[in-house]
Amino acid sequence: MPIKLPSDLPAFDVLSREGVMVMSEDQAARQDIRPIRIGLLNLMPKKIQTENQFARLIGATALQIELTLIRMSEHKTKNTAAEHMAEFYRSFEEVKASGEKFDGLIITGAPIEHLPFEDVTYWDELCEVFDWTQTHVHSTFGVCWGGMAMINYFHGVKKHMLDAKAFGCFRHKNLDPASHYLRGFSDDCVIPVSRWTEMKQDEIDTVPALKTLLGSDDTGPCLVEDKEHRALYIFNHFEYDSETLKQEYDRDVAEGTTINVPSNYYPDDDPSQPPQNRWRSHAHLLYGNWITEVYETTHYDLNEIGS
Repeated sequence: MPIKLPSDLPAFDVLSREGVMVMSEDQAARQDIRPIRIGLLNLMPKKIQTENQFARLIGATALQIELTLIRMSEHKTKNTAAEHMAEFYRSFEEVKASGEKFDGLIITGAPIEHLPFEDVTYWDELCEVFDWTQTHVHSTFGVCWGGMAMINYFHGVKKHMLDAKAFGCFRHKNLDPASHYLRGFSDDCVIPVSRWTEMKQDEIDTVPALKTLLGSDDTGPCLVEDKEHRALYIFNHFEYDSETLKQEYDRDVAEGTTINVPSNYYPDDDPSQPPQNRWRSHAHLLYGNWITEVYETTHYDLNEIGS
């Protein structure tokens, strides 16, 4: 089954050209099934790029997915056209007031990791989102800064600044092969990493409700399951396109920012060579497994979510 997207959303044409099954809202209305409702709370500045990345992953399953794009109510984006935001996004305030519920919610990262959580301008509303997930969302997936913020809010696990940016593609160990979220995973896999902060495994280990599923000797814990809050937290970027790290590297070089060549990304670590994507298959596995787990455990009647 395809993912349901507005036909004029940029992701519709992008994914169609890639062979991802997409359908318009009119087509979806003719199918007598209940789609899986997934919200995407998009905190990234490049909204359209992030929409494409996550729609590509959750749209590759055998289920019909209905994607709702959500933004913080008062925060104004500077990198995406206001017309795009007005046409395709709903504010969290609007979504909350409607009382509607979701089978799944993805909370993206944000380029604000240098700030203490409490200094983020929309922190109070984001805490409201976290509480709202416990009554209106069946399963939540926090990504990079979004995952760090959730694990901090619910469990007090702190983020720590790194001496140097963790930047590149790093091998991660499969720490729980029996996990439903890691069905089909190899014993290890490569995952893109791009962050100035980290969560420490020994601090995560002090919380009984948390279980680390993927971790790296180089960059620490990556994927953490929180059964108590029906959530997954991933601190790295399976969703990245092949050239996302290259774009970040080229941007920093152009701005004169000191930055290392992303590790294990270019052939022979040579940035003049085209980068190699070695994480795509595991990215699809993880998000496909999450969607399957949501489908198998959610309520048929959305109104029962959170009850």
